[in-house]
Amino acid sequence: MEDEHGALVDMVGVGKSYGGVQAVRGVDFTVRTGEVHALLGENGAGKSTLMKVLSGEVSGYRGDIRIAGTPVRFTSPADAQRAGIAMIHQELDLVPALSIAENVFLGREPKTRLGTVDRRRMVRETQRLLTRTGVELDARRPVELLRTGEQQLVTIAKALSFDARILIMDEPTSALSSHEVEQLFGVIAELRRSGAGIVYISHRMEEIGRVADRATVLRNGSVVAEFDARAMTAAQASEAMVGRPLNLMFRAESGTTAEPDGEDLLRVEDLVVRLRRPRPGRRDPAGLSLRVRKGEIVGLAGLLGAGRTELLETLYGVGSKGSWSGRVLLNGKPIRPRGPRHALRLGIAFVPEDRRIAGLALEHSVLANTVLSIVDRIARLGAVSRAAERRATRETTERLGVKLASITSPVGSLSGGNQQKIVLGRNLLTEPSLLLLDEPTRGVDVGAKAEIYRLLGEIAGRGVGVLLASSEPAELIGVCDRVIVLRDGKNVRELSTGEVGEADLLAASMGEAAALEELAVGEAS
Repeated sequence: MEDEHGALVDMVGVGKSYGGVQAVRGVDFTVRTGEVHALLGENGAGKSTLMKVLSGEVSGYRGDIRIAGTPVRFTSPADAQRAGIAMIHQELDLVPALSIAENVFLGREPKTRLGTVDRRRMVRETQRLLTRTGVELDARRPVELLRTGEQQLVTIAKALSFDARILIMDEPTSALSSHEVEQLFGVIAELRRSGAGIVYISHRMEEIGRVADRATVLRNGSVVAEFDARAMTAAQASEAMVGRPLNLMFRAESGTTAEPDGEDLLRVEDLVVRLRRPRPGRRDPAGLSLRVRKGEIVGLAGLLGAGRTELLETLYGVGSKGSWSGRVLLNGKPIRPRGPRHALRLGIAFVPEDRRIAGLALEHSVLANTVLSIVDRIARLGAVSRAAERRATRETTERLGVKLASITSPVGSLSGGNQQKIVLGRNLLTEPSLLLLDEPTRGVDVGAKAEIYRLLGEIAGRGVGVLLASSEPAELIGVCDRVIVLRDGKNVRELSTGEVGEADLLAASMGEAAALEELAVGEAS
């Protein structure tokens, strides 16, 4: 169904303020039947707020919303769901201890004739939804045993369970492998054919032209541009988002590449990790060796579950309990980190993949989160210097360009990209000699990415070694000096980024035969 103008969704003059801050300012936004409408903008531009209004998560807004021509006023997500709207959040909203099926139907469990939960039907329906998204998982498996990418696909299956005619996807591919992205695009094509309307939020410009029909750009809560998505260039979108030309994305382009001095900072030799409880679908280091020189940025490539996160967690002394063998040397001295505090004392800092679970205390202030790792350093006679806390926080947020109302605001109130900057800034305050990064630009807008890349170039120039795991081949090629490809917990290839393309990384990550099949599928689509 649609109104007389062909709009399935019609938002007119929508605005939302938080205190004195206007998050959204008089926005007009439409989605037509069978259309994918991309919504672009920097973190904090108002995208998530606008979509939370549409999905019923935010009330007290100004303006009007019509669904298929009918005026609506949502006060809760349940209102929006009854109107046929479902939202897939960038930050996963799953309950780790419950099974996949229990998460998909949480609060909507099917009942038997006796009024009890019909678990067989719940598992059967969930299995059907997983198959629809191209996922081979047992619906009875606990979510806590899944990789981040698998959890992302579960949230997509959950959204499909509502039979929504309007689907909002907020960074749906941020944790997916290239193969899983293709599966998702197939689901989107199916939804379009069925007449659904899709709002697609992404910072990956290469996806927009493939999947979207139109693209609307928000800046500072207002619409600043609208493009034909298939004709739009990344440069056009980036300039509209940040309000200025943005050409210097990578170290090599910006002239910040530092020449490593040749001295090994980190050396890993035949690392084997043995967990007490192996994790399905994940590969822990199994005879892995690598080195990182001072001032060098080394990338870790590989499919989800190849062992990238597990390697970084082992080097930082976190992760599931178990034992490991082999040798890890830092500045030539054998080390065995026993946990974060010990790792920090050794000069190792870690930015985890999931900032909301492993990186931040969301209910605490920006200040508390920023200085968390240096409290001992700014304490005098057992008392923390409040002046030092404020100074360190202000210097960090200004240096990284964090957008915030106040350093005393809860860090959970910031946009995803600004939250990521806080995690990165806190780790840099420890003045590490080795920085471990796991998907450091996941869910981060193009402007924030440029700032992070520039910052990595600066710290490498000061002699800090960086080990960076990323699912984005362009990022690995553009930021790193070398890329080490992992597969099944082992390093299978090392590539110089000056002589490698995205196809080379894909081939090494998947194995030559699988990669050729993947490339053929991509070209056919």
